[in-house]
Amino acid sequence: MPGPTVLGWRERLALPQLGIAQLKAKLDTGARSSALHVETLDSFLRDGAVWLRFTVRAGRHPADAVHCEARALDRRVVTDTGGHRTERWFIRSEILLAGRRFDADINLTDRQHMLFPMLLGRSALHGRFAVDPARAYTQPRLPLAATDHP
Repeated sequence: MPGPTVLGWRERLALPQLGIAQLKAKLDTGARSSALHVETLDSFLRDGAVWLRFTVRAGRHPADAVHCEARALDRRVVTDTGGHRTERWFIRSEILLAGRRFDADINLTDRQHMLFPMLLGRSALHGRFAVDPARAYTQPRLPLAATDHP
């Protein structure tokens, strides 16, 4: 049986359920959870459940903003690399990476001062991918149809 797919420390992925066809992500085996940069974030009730409405900038231009809604999974305390603890909203969303579709828990946060709008942590990578820090963008660009559901 073949081992996990080897990826670089940075790759392009899609979040089909959120309508995001392509997003640059840092693959970080030192981070437990995955994080997504959101520019706005509001919670609301829908059918008795907490939902989140947020905006993701999928590129560098204002026109690249994607307005998303997702059911809230929960709120958890996250410790960042500087040791700061904050409570963040989490969602569960499908990720398309290296031809594989899988669900992952993703926290929504302000990553505006970070190089990559998404950080893919070891919980999402485990058992699926290995990361070679000497490589980057090993996968071809995703087609715009990546947000289409199978």
